[in-house]
Amino acid sequence: MCRRIKRLRDGAVPASDEDIEAAARQFVRKISGFARPANHNAEVFDRAVAEITTASQTLLDGLVIRGARP
Repeated sequence: MCRRIKRLRDGAVPASDEDIEAAARQFVRKISGFARPANHNAEVFDRAVAEITTASQTLLDGLVIRGARP
């Protein structure tokens, strides 16, 4: 599942906000089965993207990379 989502953590190079949101959007598309939601589903679709973006950023910010310099 979601094999085409870009890997966001690549060593010491931080993921951009745009990359994180794009990955979240791909995930929501995969889960919902809709590439583009109908107007009546757009709000819940966009809310899910925002929540997953936030959760992904929290995850990436909290990871400890061994050997990485502060």
